[in-house]
Amino acid sequence: MRIKVRVVPRAKKERIEKLPDNLKVYLNEPAIEGRANKKLCEVLADYFAVKKSAVTIVRGETNRDKVVEIEGI
Repeated sequence: MRIKVRVVPRAKKERIEKLPDNLKVYLNEPAIEGRANKKLCEVLADYFAVKKSAVTIVRGETNRDKVVEIEGI
């Protein structure tokens, strides 16, 4: 399953908002050296109850708008 994700790094609270066409994910980590991307995969794995290895970023590694593929849903 592929979903569109909008990432907000350096947020005060980690949370996920469901929007009509995508998810908006607030992360504590900064967007430095891929730390926010790694945290995004962890947060989405917890949200969808899958392993961290089942979550991969397909498009948007260096952008706030990403396409993420989640296996096992």
